[in-house]
Formats: sequence, structure tokens, C-alpha cells
Amino acid sequence: MYRMGKDLKGKNLGTGISQRRDGCYQGRFVNRFGDRQAVYGQTVKEVKNKLSVAKAEDVQKKNVVNPNLTLDQWYEKWMRVYKNPVVRANTIRQYRYVYEHNISPFIGKRKLIDITKLIVIDLMNELKDKGYEWESLNKVKVLLTDMFDRAIEDEFAVRNPAKGARNPRNKPQKEIKALSQDDQRTYFQCSAGTFYDNLFRVAVNSGLRPGELFALTEDDIDLQKMEITVRKTLLYQKLDGDTGKTFHMEKPKTKTSYRTIPINRYCREALERQIILHKILKNNSPYKNKLEFPDLLFTTKFCTPLNSQIYCDAIEKIINEINLTRDPLDTMDKFSGHCFRHTFATRCFEAGIQPKTVQAYLGHATLQMTMDLYTSVMDKKKTDDMQLLEDTVQLDNVDEYAHENKIIKFA
Repeated sequence: MYRMGKDLKGKNLGTGISQRRDGCYQGRFVNRFGDRQAVYGQTVKEVKNKLSVAKAEDVQKKNVVNPNLTLDQWYEKWMRVYKNPVVRANTIRQYRYVYEHNISPFIGKRKLIDITKLIVIDLMNELKDKGYEWESLNKVKVLLTDMFDRAIEDEFAVRNPAKGARNPRNKPQKEIKALSQDDQRTYFQCSAGTFYDNLFRVAVNSGLRPGELFALTEDDIDLQKMEITVRKTLLYQKLDGDTGKTFHMEKPKTKTSYRTIPINRYCREALERQIILHKILKNNSPYKNKLEFPDLLFTTKFCTPLNSQIYCDAIEKIINEINLTRDPLDTMDKFSGHCFRHTFATRCFEAGIQPKTVQAYLGHATLQMTMDLYTSVMDKKKTDDMQLLEDTVQLDNVDEYAHENKIIKFA
């Protein structure tokens, strides 16, 4: 079809350059991957320029193994090689849902090397216009970022267009956060045996506010009746007359915050362990003769009072340990101690407990506060459940089989 190094009249054109029978010119060389790479042009000069650029990119490692690889093709390879062998089944479902619904229909057929930051930003803006919120958009960005990071490692891409793409929605600041059942199980498997594990377990099984937990004493607990009575809260603030932040034992914030709540077996067992631990800590504390609140059940290792920052730091330590072995899209988000209260309420709603009863457990001043919480957590659960149903039904496989095997096909 062509003569290497010569044009159709037999004139030498240079190493690797030839003229095809259709009159066009081509230049070829063996790239760093051991593959023959070709460039084409209408003139010898054009081909020489393209060949010089291609060789320079090869030396600078700016070329890729397969320039025709599409995002959909890379996704399947990425899942098969990097995700399926090591990632949890639930996370695999999340990956597939995000990719197949929010990425593939828009840019799945594009070549990896043609996807730019502009294209990724345009995708996220389009999803925003369709009503997707920050969390869903962030999952798209995280998934694409990981896919392109791996593609760069394997020399299927030379840049990561997702890294510079900004989420078009602002991260919600006051989002009601509750742990899923799966995350709750993982969290407590990791926290088991740690110093604050009893505190975490009582929090998630009672729905107490952090200040109410910090103020608990043994006198507030009736293990026989399996009840906790809430009658005080511990604050760490600078109030009038204080020279700095200090601890204050205060009355509960509202009348409905005064309450007696039932406890389950898990809560009782955690309280029993903590009562024993508290006595040991109190006896061994270097401040045992100077403790302002010696009877507090939940304290630091030195038997000093807890505050919200200490609580959050203890939670974050567990989350960080969990995330060490998790995939980027599957990392557990950081949360405050109030998340355990919302998680308790969520488990109550999932169990079918009436909102009015949950209101009494939580000490909400109005039923509306409980209903707002109910609406928030249950709306998200409905979305997650529908995703799980879709993954379980798996009609895609049925549709594909029917399309390929149907005797009578409709136009």
C-alpha cells in the first residue's frame, strides 16, 4: 500500500516517512510501549512536524498506551482489576450506580485522552441542573478522580481532569448526619475495646445530647429498671464572670429535656463496664483530691470532665483508622458526637417507633423538631433503599438477554 521512506515516484522522504497510494503521507515509529505509532498529513512537511511532536511526547512520556480507549472501557477494566478483588460488595454497588447513572450516559463513550477539566465541570453542572445535591456530585468527582489516577499510573492517561473540577454546589453546613446500619456496625467493630467505646455505645443507644452524657453520674442510672434520668447538662463555656472557658453544671435546656428514658441491653452493659472503669480511673487519677466533678461517669483518662472537642477528637480517631483500609469513594465522613443522637433516632424510626415516642426519648421541645429530623433521615433512606432495590432486581441483565435472544423484535 505504501513504500517506507519514499513517495509514489520513488523519491526519498526520510526515515519512517512514506506516501500512501491515496496521495496522503504517513510517518511511523516504534514508541516506548513497543507499538508502531503513526501520524498522517497532506504534505511531507506536515507529517515531519507531527512525527517530531509524537516522538518528543514519547520521550517526555506524554503519550498513552491506547489512545482510543474510552471511559466506559477503562471503567470496566478499572473495576475488574482495582475494585472487585478488594472492595466490599456494598461499595461495588455504589460505584456501579454512580457510574452507570451519573457518568456513563454523559461521557462514557468519550476517549480518555479527550476528557478535559471543562468536560468534567460541564458534566457536574448538568447533574446540578437535574437536581443532584452536593453529596451525589462529590461522589461523581471522587470516582472520576480515582479512575484517572489509576489510568495515569497505567499510562492510559497523562492528566487527571477531575482534580481541578470544583463541585458546583456548596457543602451543606447543617446537614443532619446519621450513620447507616452498615457504617454503625463498622464503627463499633473498630471502636471495640478502646477507651471511649462505652461512651459511644451509650450515646448511640440512648440519644442523649453530648452535654447530657458528660453530666451523667451513677445516681442518674437505674440498672434494675433499665432507665436513665436526665436532670442536668455539662457545659464548657466562658460565662459572665469567667476569665476563660470553664466547666459548668447546668439544668437541662428545656422542660422536656428533663426526662427518664428506657435503655436496651447494649446500653446497660456499656454502663456497667463504665461504672467499674470510672472507679479505677478515679482511684488512679493524679488529680483525685482536686477533682471538681468527681462523680462524673464519662471522663478523660485522668478523670477530668469531657467537652465537645475531646469527644469529636475521640470519634475522629476511630474514623481515621476505618478509612485507612477503605477505598476513596467508601471513606466514612467525619461527624460530631451529635451524629450518635441522630443515629439513635434513625434506628427508632426504622423500627417503627412513633415520632411522638421518639420526641420523648430525645427531649425535643416540640413534635415538629422530631418530624423535621424524621423527614430528613427517612427521605435519604428512601433514596438509598431504592438504589438497593435497583441493584437487587438487576433488570439490566434480563433486558440484555431478551434483546439478544428475542425471536420477534419490534421496531
